[in-house]
Amino acid sequence: MDRTPSKTRAALWMSGWLALMLIVAVAGREATREVNVFQLMAVRGVLGFVMLYPLVHINGGFAIVKTARVHLHIARNLIHFCAQLGWFYALTLIPIGQVVAIEFTMPIWTAILAAGFLGERMTSWKIVAIVLGLIGVIVIVRPATGAINPGQLIALAAAMGFGISIAVVKSLTRTEQALTIIFWMLVVQSLASIGPALYVWTWPPLSTWGWLAVIAFCGTFSHYCMARALLHADATVVIPMDFVRVPLTAIVGWLIYAEQLDAYTVLGAAMILAGNLLNLKPAAKVSARAR
Repeated sequence: MDRTPSKTRAALWMSGWLALMLIVAVAGREATREVNVFQLMAVRGVLGFVMLYPLVHINGGFAIVKTARVHLHIARNLIHFCAQLGWFYALTLIPIGQVVAIEFTMPIWTAILAAGFLGERMTSWKIVAIVLGLIGVIVIVRPATGAINPGQLIALAAAMGFGISIAVVKSLTRTEQALTIIFWMLVVQSLASIGPALYVWTWPPLSTWGWLAVIAFCGTFSHYCMARALLHADATVVIPMDFVRVPLTAIVGWLIYAEQLDAYTVLGAAMILAGNLLNLKPAAKVSARAR
């Protein structure tokens, strides 16, 4: 698989991630009105595997998913599984925009792990992009003083789990195909959720099955887009691009759920976009004299 460094290619794959994750947020809120989060994760895993199989078959069958790093796949996916459970559960406790905004503490954990364990350089532009993005999130959310909603703590814990998961995915992309990474995600997370799902199982209405199918498709191929983006750029470049999901989610919340869209949201979105433009700035070339 092509691993040519390219911020443009990474940005294109991340646009797919953004679109699919926006759909997952809406579908997740609708589905959790009728089903337990364990059911949601189990159905997502099984349906996602069925949807992914044609792509696996076209690319050489199950030989393509062989790996010598199965222990890392298992660890990564158990962490991601717990984080995903927390994320879907938080959707039932606090507004959709707030869940996504809190999720964007994730780049802090990803950047720390990528710099500390993967040897990625924290350039000044990357730092500025992360800081601007986080400030933009704070401007949009405007955390209120007073009692902390348990949903906010759950969303924060999920963000930490996602940060660890993304750093591990970046490590896996050095040796693994994107399809291999997604295949093992579906296998591990399906096995982890099937027991609890059967324990709490109730048959959802037909309309909810539609939402579950949407979650399975978008949830599976959004991670494929993320894995492909990480093939072409460092995690500290790719993840700040995801900040754009905060203002986009605010707009979706306004359009679908009549959540307020105000000047603070517009200002925060502008800061997030500015940070991403700086993050995509090409690295300065070393001059001949400097060499």
